[in-house]
Amino acid sequence: MSDSPERVSKLSKEEKDRRFQAELMPVIDSLYNFAYRLTLDEDDANDLVQETYLKAYRFFEYFEPGTNAKAWLFRILKNSFINDFRKKSKQPAKVDYSEIEGYYNTEDVEAEGDAGSTSSDLRQQSVRDLIGDEVASALNSLPVDFRTVIILCDLEGFTYEEMAKVLDIPIGTVRSRLHRARNFLKDKLEKYAKSIGYGGNLEADEDAEDHD
Repeated sequence: MSDSPERVSKLSKEEKDRRFQAELMPVIDSLYNFAYRLTLDEDDANDLVQETYLKAYRFFEYFEPGTNAKAWLFRILKNSFINDFRKKSKQPAKVDYSEIEGYYNTEDVEAEGDAGSTSSDLRQQSVRDLIGDEVASALNSLPVDFRTVIILCDLEGFTYEEMAKVLDIPIGTVRSRLHRARNFLKDKLEKYAKSIGYGGNLEADEDAEDHD
């Protein structure tokens, strides 16, 4: 490997600063959005981003040039959130997955994990256009572990493999958690849609499209 941690650590401060600026700073907007979705507080989000970059600079020798800088930074931020910010958050520190285990069967999870279908994307977009900020409100109301997988996959576009690395969980757990998170979010949005007079049922729409 041409750029090993040992070689990176021997860079001059000027070269380290140049590479840090070029490779890691372009991610700052996405990083802040992720931090805000986790903390739901602007000041905490700013603090979390600052802490993430301080740690990234300190351990920059462990970043391999040419790899996914965004995923590396997101993992640092996620770990910082769990270790520091989550302790003072009112959000539940842990989701008890045993309470909802088996609610969705394996076939449903695998189907949800297949390459995203255009019809599903269009349905999600139509709901987003319909209720606007309610999507953000519903997303923010999810337990943080569910909220995180929605953010990483549906908002930031990470692959399952990248999400598994960021979250330190198996890909199978990523698929299962994402499936449940999407269903919880859909349930919340359906209730809101009905409350404003939108009588359609998202699940019924899905079934109808699946039979076309």
